[in-house]
Amino acid sequence: MFLCVRTTLNIDGELLREVKASAAREGRTLTAAVEDALRESLARRRPEGSQDPVELPTFRGEGGLMPGVDLEDNASLRALLDEDVSLERRR
Repeated sequence: MFLCVRTTLNIDGELLREVKASAAREGRTLTAAVEDALRESLARRRPEGSQDPVELPTFRGEGGLMPGVDLEDNASLRALLDEDVSLERRR
């Protein structure tokens, strides 16, 4: 089963420029270049002979998204996350 998810990452600007340039030279998408780099990094860290996937806990929330949250708008998501962090620091 192949599952594709959308996520937001904060990546160093210079590193992002290098990956974009490399992907463009190779005629690939940024997504493909990042996926391959992550796979290579994980493969190097995997103990030799180990192919078993790690099970991570999942948590089911109730009630869905907060009002005003738009998963297609990265800038507003980032603003909400930054706001959340600011509130936590004040406590």
